[in-house]
Amino acid sequence: MRIVSLLPSATEIICRLGLSESLVGRSNECTYPPEVQDLPIVTAARVDPRQLDSIEIDRQVREAIKDGRSLYAVDAVLIDRLAPDVIVTQDLCAVCAVSSGELASACPVGAPVISLDPSTLDEVAASIEMLAERLGVPERGRELAGEMRATIEDVRGSIEAAVRAGARRPRVFVAEWIDPPFVPGHWLPGMIEAAGGEALLAEPGRPSHPTTWDEVAAADPELLVIAACGFDAEEAARRATHLDLERIAPNARVVVVDGDAYYSRPGPRLADGVRQLGHLLHSEPVADPGLPLIELRPALAVAR
Repeated sequence: MRIVSLLPSATEIICRLGLSESLVGRSNECTYPPEVQDLPIVTAARVDPRQLDSIEIDRQVREAIKDGRSLYAVDAVLIDRLAPDVIVTQDLCAVCAVSSGELASACPVGAPVISLDPSTLDEVAASIEMLAERLGVPERGRELAGEMRATIEDVRGSIEAAVRAGARRPRVFVAEWIDPPFVPGHWLPGMIEAAGGEALLAEPGRPSHPTTWDEVAAADPELLVIAACGFDAEEAARRATHLDLERIAPNARVVVVDGDAYYSRPGPRLADGVRQLGHLLHSEPVADPGLPLIELRPALAVAR
């Protein structure tokens, strides 16, 4: 089977299913795991985040969506030459990857298109099983989804025991973007809940949307996590240096995490993100998974 993946989470899942050698093409954002980086690139983002600050990226993305312009360029000639048996993409978010509708109009091909569109943690696990079924490895899909669910339930169980013993559920705001801040949507509120926190300004199962740092300050988080979509911890921390933490989160521990890998990408590593959040909120019952973390301000009132 010849697979073209236009979605970073799908590329990761396909490799975890043991099908990396079946991949023949990828989007420019499909960079993990490392072995896919030599594959031909069949789509490119029209907005280059490396050259713009966060507020300008947000402005350009909004204008493109308002005008009905695609955020991605599709190399139809290259896709045709690669002759895929299946193409994997999504319809969940116009910003994250080429949608199936855009693909059909920009690059009419005979290969079937699989769209992955989970909105919750449970749906992410189910999407792994569905993709594995469509790609002919259903047993491996059940194993991978089972591993993800087991990790999350292990964290949840440890924290529920701690809560029964008197531990609190601290107030948490996870910023999916920086300028403006975006509230946690889709699966992120479920991650916060499983990790033993109270998700502030959250939209469970719904798309993230912009708010203001004044609204965040009014919610008074005890833990502020900057998990900027598309950026690793170092890049997000660089972009957050201008934030007035004393004003927007006076009572909070403030940390920056690798949002791209462990929070905004609907794949098996979301379970690792849950474990990281669990450790940040309840360090005794949940071990530190050792994921990237940059501390902007140490703990003040976060539960231990």
